Amino acid sequence: MSLGDRYGAHRVLDPPGALPQAARRLDNTSPPFDNEIGIAVSTLHITATSFQRLWREAEQQPERMAETISRIVAERAKFQDPVTGSGGVLLGTVDFVGPALREKIDLAPGERIVTMASLALTPLRLERVGRIYPATGQVEAQGYAILFESGPWARLPFDLPEPLALLAFDVAGAPAYAAKNVCAGQRVLVVGGGKAGLLVLHEAKKRVGVTGQVILVEMDQARCQVAQSLGLADVVIAADATRALDVARQVAQVTNGALADLSFNCASLPGTEMATILSTREDGEIFFFSMATDFSRAALGAEGAGRPVRMVIGNGYTPGHAELALQVLRENPSLRSFLSSLLPAI
Repeated sequence: MSLGDRYGAHRVLDPPGALPQAARRLDNTSPPFDNEIGIAVSTLHITATSFQRLWREAEQQPERMAETISRIVAERAKFQDPVTGSGGVLLGTVDFVGPALREKIDLAPGERIVTMASLALTPLRLERVGRIYPATGQVEAQGYAILFESGPWARLPFDLPEPLALLAFDVAGAPAYAAKNVCAGQRVLVVGGGKAGLLVLHEAKKRVGVTGQVILVEMDQARCQVAQSLGLADVVIAADATRALDVARQVAQVTNGALADLSFNCASLPGTEMATILSTREDGEIFFFSMATDFSRAALGAEGAGRPVRMVIGNGYTPGHAELALQVLRENPSLRSFLSSLLPAI
């Protein structure tokens, strides 16, 4: 039996000794090992931070964006934004399940799944890049991917359209953390009202109850209106989160000086760390789910401001996160309808 390293180290070509996420290049040509899953790819879902950066770089031209995606995969044998280091997830049809895995997992060739491991560590080769959907970051593609033994995956649900489930799976970690950590009566701040932010708002609003308060900080007026119309936030602050003092003053005002007990940073643009830190009370907790987060800026900024907050880098994987993200869509028809409106015809 031909077994690879469960974390994929056997597919790292450069530099030797690295794990796949940190590698400059992977092996995407060797057939699947006996403890790997082979997937025929149909759609990539690129993280918002990476998609927006690359979309701007491509001057919002689909042909140039497709060329950029193809070039990155050709160079790295995976999709990983060379600036942010982030990737996304993919949707495809199972082509191969290694014999070493067949007794461990309930999965068979022909099933449609989403990889819950980042594209930044997933061996990938592309034969074609098709239509690009800027509203969601989804990209039609034809190719082949390898999922390591350690890589989580999620089976597509029968009751939700594939593009909608894919969208939810891409940001599943953030609402799962909200579900695990938000308590009744808390003041919860969400910075960034994109897809991840909306799912976090839903979980926060559900869990703080009538005695709590949910606050959204978002610069885009359209996103502010969406959150208000869906009833996902008690207070919506239309502000630029890169202007930390302005945001902190407004959060202090709407909380009567108490600030947030718990904050989630889901912004897709850099420079929002200090607005989140200064808007969170002493000994409060912050979850950074933005791939634009700069560790040194957050750590040194909190230190320099004398803010004893607990800062957590949000892990995109937590047990049960895929099903929880789908449950948000099932229990909030208005949110599901809005997210569906962003997608290609479904």
